[in-house]
Amino acid sequence: MTNRTLVIVNTTGRQGASLARVASAVGYDVRAHITTKLSEKDGAIAKELRELQNIEVIEGSLEDDKLISKLFVGARRAFINTISWGDEVAIGKALANAAKKAGVQHYVYSSMPDHAVFKKGWPSLPLWSCKFTVENYIRQIGLPATFVYTGIYNNNFTSLPYPLFCMKLQADGSFLWTAPFHPDKPLPWLDAEHDVGPAVIQILKDGPQKWSGHRIGLAYQLLTPRQVCEAFARGLRRPCSYKRGPITVEVPIPSGYRSQLEGIEQLFGKYEAPYFGPDIQAPEEALRLWEGYRGMEEYAREVFPLEEAANGLTWMQ
Repeated sequence: MTNRTLVIVNTTGRQGASLARVASAVGYDVRAHITTKLSEKDGAIAKELRELQNIEVIEGSLEDDKLISKLFVGARRAFINTISWGDEVAIGKALANAAKKAGVQHYVYSSMPDHAVFKKGWPSLPLWSCKFTVENYIRQIGLPATFVYTGIYNNNFTSLPYPLFCMKLQADGSFLWTAPFHPDKPLPWLDAEHDVGPAVIQILKDGPQKWSGHRIGLAYQLLTPRQVCEAFARGLRRPCSYKRGPITVEVPIPSGYRSQLEGIEQLFGKYEAPYFGPDIQAPEEALRLWEGYRGMEEYAREVFPLEEAANGLTWMQ
């Protein structure tokens, strides 16, 4: 590997941070983009990144054409995970154009499906369909690319009153998860902080000759909601149960995320659509990339209490 430069966009996100940690450890020269709109948690991750070896942090808005034009210069590999910092489609296209102009040879893009293309009546999820649009553009311009579709983050769970993945603490010390998913229909799960980095490193190691144009379902367990709660119960050594019900919103959320939640309730609650769509299977390919994944029970036992404590909660004491 004569050129060690790896560009990572959105390096304070769970996917990008996971990759940056692993890539710096195995000898890549990481060019880590972070946005200027940092939350307190993101700021802590940015501080961590600056302290790692082999990492150059580049801070700025992805709506800055000058920043984008310089981001990929001299690089041959890139990992892109954009979020809604603005017009995500325009940003995604601009990044792809800049990477192609710079001669990037392997562009790993974190995409998601647009279920509306698979079946009439299935809704598009607004925070996913924009990624699918960018994926199609990347294909159109001939950029050598691999597309990873990430499963549901184990790390989404919290006992705070956030919608969809709230493990609500009950008066008797047990937990209750309420969501619109069928209780016995498997869903794909991923510990993003632990497992994205090693998997993407293997994709980059294999190179575009193996993975160009390929979609990979990046998830390591297929678990039903009931099985998720059983894993939590074993990990936490306290009861955890699942209840199928509508998504409730008890805290202020952005309007775009509200539309996403409404779509999720229809797509996976009413229609019980396959999470990745009909064409992507998991976890077989993900396991061929990386076998040392962290499963749901281990996450519940080792990580969930730490994340809860970091959020100021004390139920685990």
